[in-house]
Formats: sequence, C-alpha cells, structure tokens
Amino acid sequence: MSDNPFFEPSTLVYELPPFTAIREEHYLPAFERGMADQLAEIAAITADPQAPTFDNTLVALERSGALLRRVSAVFLNQSSSDTNDLVDAVDAEISPRLAAHQDAIHLDAALFARIEALHERRHDLGLDAQSLRLLERHHTRFVRAGARLGAAEQARLRELNSELASAATAFQQNVAAATRAGALVLDSAEQLDGLSADAVAAAAENGRALGHDGTYVLSLKNFSNQSELAQLTDRSVRERLLAASLGRAAATNGPLAIRMAGLRAERAALLGHPSHAAYVVEDETAGTVAAVDALLARLVPPAVANAEREAAELAKLAAADGIDEIAAHDWAFYSERVRRSSYQVDAAVLRPYFELERVLHDGVFFAANLAYGLTFTERPDLVGHHPDARVFEVFEEDGGPLGLFVGDFHARASKRGGAWMDELVSQSTLLGKRPVVLNNLNIARPAPGEPVLLTWDEVRTLFHEFGHALHGLFSAVRFPLFAGTEVPRDFVEFPSQVNEMWMTWPAVLANYAKHHVTGEPLPADLVERMTAAEGFGQGFRTVEYLAAALLDWAWHTVPVGLEIADAQEFEARALAGAGLAVAAIPPRYRSTYFNHIFASGYSAGYYAYIWSEVLDAETVEWFRGNGRTVRESGEVFRAELLSRGGSVDALECFRAVVGRDPRTEPLLVRRGLA
Repeated sequence: MSDNPFFEPSTLVYELPPFTAIREEHYLPAFERGMADQLAEIAAITADPQAPTFDNTLVALERSGALLRRVSAVFLNQSSSDTNDLVDAVDAEISPRLAAHQDAIHLDAALFARIEALHERRHDLGLDAQSLRLLERHHTRFVRAGARLGAAEQARLRELNSELASAATAFQQNVAAATRAGALVLDSAEQLDGLSADAVAAAAENGRALGHDGTYVLSLKNFSNQSELAQLTDRSVRERLLAASLGRAAATNGPLAIRMAGLRAERAALLGHPSHAAYVVEDETAGTVAAVDALLARLVPPAVANAEREAAELAKLAAADGIDEIAAHDWAFYSERVRRSSYQVDAAVLRPYFELERVLHDGVFFAANLAYGLTFTERPDLVGHHPDARVFEVFEEDGGPLGLFVGDFHARASKRGGAWMDELVSQSTLLGKRPVVLNNLNIARPAPGEPVLLTWDEVRTLFHEFGHALHGLFSAVRFPLFAGTEVPRDFVEFPSQVNEMWMTWPAVLANYAKHHVTGEPLPADLVERMTAAEGFGQGFRTVEYLAAALLDWAWHTVPVGLEIADAQEFEARALAGAGLAVAAIPPRYRSTYFNHIFASGYSAGYYAYIWSEVLDAETVEWFRGNGRTVRESGEVFRAELLSRGGSVDALECFRAVVGRDPRTEPLLVRRGLA
C-alpha cells in the first residue's frame, strides 16, 4: 500500500492527520510496518559498537517508532469515537500484537544492558535535569516491565500481557454492544413526562437515527445512574431505565472480569508484588497501598452518614407519593424535587441558559483567555476524524501559534460512552512537534435546527475535559516520554478538575450563562441557589464514586490464586466489606461495564479522581487567595505545572505552585465531609 497516508508524516498544519485520505484498510499495514520499523531502530541501537551514551541509546530510543506513534494515535481515537465492525476486528487483532511489541522492546536484554550501564553512572554523565529524569524513568519502566526476570518468567509474562490485551479489547467491545442494545425504546412522549421539550425532541431524533422511527429512545450513558432519572415522573420508566443500565454485559463481562483480575494478580506476583494494586501504586504519587487505603477509609464513614441524611430528606417527599422506601431509581428524582422545593433550582429551567456554542466560546475558551491569554480560531478548512469533529487553531497571547484543538461533542452509536481527551500529535522539541489535542463528549443531538442545550453536569464535563486539553496544549518538554498528560495516573485528573472551577467563576459564568432565546443572563439569585444546591447531593455523589473506587481496589488487591466464582457475588461482598452496601446508591460503575479499570489505564487507579481532588481543592483555594490576578496565577500554574508534563516529579510541580504539601481539609469541606 504505497499510498498509505501513515507511511509519511502529515504535511498538514501541525501535522494534523490527513483524515480525508485515511481508510480502515490502512491501519493494519501501518501497524505492521510501524512495529517492524521500530524493532529495526532498536536493533540498530543495540548493534552500535560504540559504548552506550545518552544520545546513542536514550535519545535514539525516544526518536524510534514515529510511524507507530502516528497510526496508534489515530486508531486509538477512531476505535473509541467512531468504530465499526472492521475497526473492531483490527482492534481485536492488533491489541495482543502491540502488547507483544512492547514486550519485545522492554525485554530486549541488549537494550536493557545499555540502559543499565548508563543508569549505574547516571550522576557522572553531566546530564541536565530533564535528561537525567528520562534515563531514570526509562530504567524504572524496563525493570517494572520485567527486564530483570529470567527467561522462563519472561516467557510467561509475554503470555499474560498478550492475553490481558485481548481481554481488555473484548471487554470494551462487549460494553459498547451492551450499551447500544440496552437503549430504552419508548412508544409515546407521555412516557417521557418530566423531561424538557428539547430533551423529548432529542429522544425522538435519537429514535429516528437508530432506525426506530416514531419512537423515543434514551441511549445509555457509560455510568450507572442515567441523567434522565432526575426528571422522569413515570416510576416504571425510571425502573426500566436503571435496570437496563445496571444489567449491561453481565453474562459476557462477569467471567472476563474474574479472568482479568486473576491474570493481573499472577503478573504482579511474577514481578515481585503481593497484588496488582501494589504493583500499580508503587509508581504513582500515592506510593503505597496503605496510603490509598487510608484516604478511602477516612472518606467512607462521613460519606455514608451524609448520604443517610439526604435519604431522610428524600423519604419525606416519597412518602407523600405513597412510596414507603426509596429505591435506586427514585433517588435522583426525589433529589431533584428537594432542589426545587428547598433551593428553588430546577434542572429543566437551567438548560436554556447553557447552549453549547455559548458555553464553549464564551465559557471554556473565555476562561482560557482570562487565565492564560489564549485565543481560538475555528478552521473549517481542516477536516477532523468525523463530520461532527471541529478543528480550532490555538494562539498565544502574543499571537504566536500553540497548536490545534479538536472538539467532537455529540453522541452517536459508533462512539463509546463517556468523555475523554486524546492527543493526535504529542508535543516534543526533540521531534519538532506541536500539540494536536482532542476532546470527545457524548451530548445528545437535538432535533434538526434546534439548539444544543446542556445540563449542568454536561457543562462541568466540557470544562473538565478541556482541562486535559490544556495539559496537552501547554506541554513544553523535550522528550516524547514526558509530553502532555504523561504523568502518574493519580495526578492526571488534577489539572482537569482544577479547570472545572471556571464554570462558576463569577466573570466566566456571567459571560456564558445566558438564555439562548432572550440573551438574558442567568439570574443572580439563581446562581446563589445553584451554589447552595450543589451541597445537597454530595453524600450520594461521594458514595457512588467511592463504591466504584473500592470495587476497583477489591478486584486488584486479590492475591494470586484466589478463586472468584461469581462477579456479582464478589462485587456485593466487596461493597459490604467496605461499608458501602447502600442499596439505593449503585456504584458509579458496576464491574461488568467498568471500562476504566478493565479496558483502559485505570486498573487499581480509579482512586485517582478523589486523590487528585485533594490537590484540586487546594489549588482552587490558591487561585482565589494568593494575592495575584487571575492572569498572573494562570501563568504560574502553566509554567510550573501544566507545561512540565512528566519531566518533573508531579508533587514537586504541585509544591512549586501552592508552596506546600497537599492537605485533605479543603476536599472534606467541599464534599460536606468535614
């Protein structure tokens, strides 16, 4: 395939992938040549007769794999955001081969010998700080990948990695299929009573798009408690919707979760660790299993007590409707009733003030200008990976180019649930690359000609994911290993959580929260009530999150050889043992559709959201009270943290900004747990 667009670097601005030329049949040949090319480059490094130096070994390693990086970045995004049967088939074939390719590099004895030799005399090489860190991080990666194991152990490790890669792909594809199949099809608009008119119209449009003309379809989001539960007045519809959500992929992914947990435990033991969690957390900012245990254990009792107080409030309203006991499908509905009655805040009334284009331009982009001086110009001449994808060029305050931001905001059947950030091109001064970053969301598409109105949670998600995008855009490192979001997993959510603060920053909120028809600003008293109402529900939100985090922890602290008979029974025992068996609050993700931990990079790492929120809460306090202007504070945050990627220890970056070690108190106050 001499015309394969991956075989040469893109000639487009910022090396944006040439999506108009890319077809599904290009992927497999590009992967195969990319892996072969990188192995040839590795062979050239190990065959070098010269003694190992930083340049002929580490820099050469960083330069290797250019073609593989290009195709992997594009394919990773398409397999998540716009998949089809052919892409799924390539994913299933290539995942174990990519795992084997990484093993071929990390278990290359000659390559590790060169790195080991450099590491032993690292302090005598005259390296600058970033180069020294590169040597240390590569050495750590090789050791953790099994470079010091014997031949028999390495052979078994290769088998484990290959099987886990295949299982992760199967798990994600099973979730995607079950999520599509679980969409709730309703025959009449009356069954959607309680939803806003635009939400009903979106359900009708969704039905038409999915081939169910004349029906109303509620597609499932990736998390357990579907957002429509807060408004639907028909209790039976709420029950059906939640049941569809909670039952996803039970038959297929229950056994798969058990198998993956066992394989991960065996791999950890092979690498000298008592559990997969111990292996993972050793290389994160938390450092030890005990540190994670301590944080989660501290949070569970006050979170459950807070949720019980909320349940008592809900029970009063439910009793008036003849409901004796709040069920899981009732919680969100009566929580919304409490917000309306106690705080006079109605989610349906808020939506007209959060129109997508205004939130994006006058909220998200405006905040980035306020704090960092950035400006954005949409580039309709540049084509993204899907017709929904929009490309924006990002400029510095002085007008200089920074990179590209791609936004793909709408849900569709070919896109997995949730929201995420990808890097299509990672920044590196060594390789002369500027960043091209991408945000994917899953906002329901409205009826033709209607505005896209967001929920408050969708506004938060838009700001959150753009925080990840800024982390990639601001990257200013030399080596690809450190670019953008290449930081510890329990640190990567920190910048994105900080960026959420702008959604309620007075100057930003006033700039974007305007009625899409009248242009009237969100009433000031409603803003105050919204802020107060945010406090109600923290018990629910914290318990549902902690339940998912502790499920992850339970699956990945199992020792090698432990037999698990049934995934649902294991899940129930784990929640009960953690003090989180709250029947009316399902975990944010149940095990069988928990893509984060079984099909993504968050295995034994879902605690990262709350761990990062400790840093986030401290940093928001710093932004508000450090005596600098917003623009000055933004410059400090960018220079000392967002631009550093993984080139500096993560907590050192935090200390450079805030000036001290993190404390948990601001988080406890924020979540009503103090």
